[in-house]
Parts: sequence; structure tokens; C-alpha cells
Amino acid sequence: MSVPYESTGRREQKSRTREALVASTRALMAQGLTPTVEEAAAAARISRTTAYRYFPNQRALLLGAHPETRQASLLPDDAPTDPRARLDLAMRAFTDLTVEWEPQLRASLRLSLEPGAEQPPLRQGRAVTWIEDALAPLRESRPDVDVHRLAVAIRSATGIEALIWLTDIAGLSREEAVALMRRSAHALLQAALTEQP
Repeated sequence: MSVPYESTGRREQKSRTREALVASTRALMAQGLTPTVEEAAAAARISRTTAYRYFPNQRALLLGAHPETRQASLLPDDAPTDPRARLDLAMRAFTDLTVEWEPQLRASLRLSLEPGAEQPPLRQGRAVTWIEDALAPLRESRPDVDVHRLAVAIRSATGIEALIWLTDIAGLSREEAVALMRRSAHALLQAALTEQP
């Protein structure tokens, strides 16, 4: 059984090299480029041979540059108990992350849509979990509301897919798109709360 290159010897140096390649990839993506391994290596001043030890192809490189967050919640420790206020805080944080990481999120979405490609591990539905966390008080105050289904509905109107459609197709500015996504989230919550049990 082969041992991954990064798991053997000089691990700290290898970690720094990987971080440099990821940073250069993210910087190039922020400029609107979809860099190859060679381009990322050149930008990081790392040899192509070395870069290919970390990322054997462009797909692996782009997946490696995807923002990794293990946050269980987008809410602060002192979050309010009102679901509307909690949703507002969560959606502000979520839309901020979406805009901040737009180039990387676009790349990961593109990779996930390739015919026959495995779904990248980064598309795991974290946002639904974040939205469910914001809506958690409804489980007690409104047990008739299906919190998971509501979170899925809100996620369908927000995130990178919605941002792409609103900016690329509908022609909205990013600021307008973000405001509309936040309003949509609140409208869906309001609709759920006004439905008869």
C-alpha cells in the first residue's frame, strides 16, 4: 500500500508548500482565472514537479483551493432566541462567505457538474445545517413547522447557485443579489410561520 507523499518526512515543510500552492491558486481565482497546476506553481515560485506531487491534476488543485470550514454554526455564542433574528444573523454570515469565496465556489460548482464526475466532498450541505441551527427554536415553539424542509427551501434560494443566477442571468449587482437572497430567506420563514398547522 502506497503512503501519500505529504504523510512522509518533513511534514511541516510539506504543509507550508501545500499552503503556498493553495494560496496562489486562490489568488489567481480571485483574478477570474482557473489556474492549471503549472500556473499555480509558477505563482507560488514552486517547481512544477513539486506541485504535481501535491496536486496531480487541475481538478485536485481546484478542490484543494476550496474554502474549508468546519463551523457547526454561523451564529455568535450570544445569539438571540428569536428565529427571525437568528436567521438574519446566519444569512448575513452565509451571504458574506458566499461573496468572499465566490471564485472558489464557482469552481467547485463547475467541477460538481462535470459529466460522470464524482461529487466533490466539499458539497456536503453544510449551509442547510447552518440554517437549521438558526431555526432551531422553532422545534419547540412551532413543532408544526418542518425545520429541515424549511432550511432546504431557504438554501435553494441562497448560496452560490442563487448568486450566479442573480448576477450572471438577472443582471443584479452583488449587493442587490445578496439583499434579495436575504429577503427571500425571510419571506420563506414568514410563509412557514403563517401557514395553518
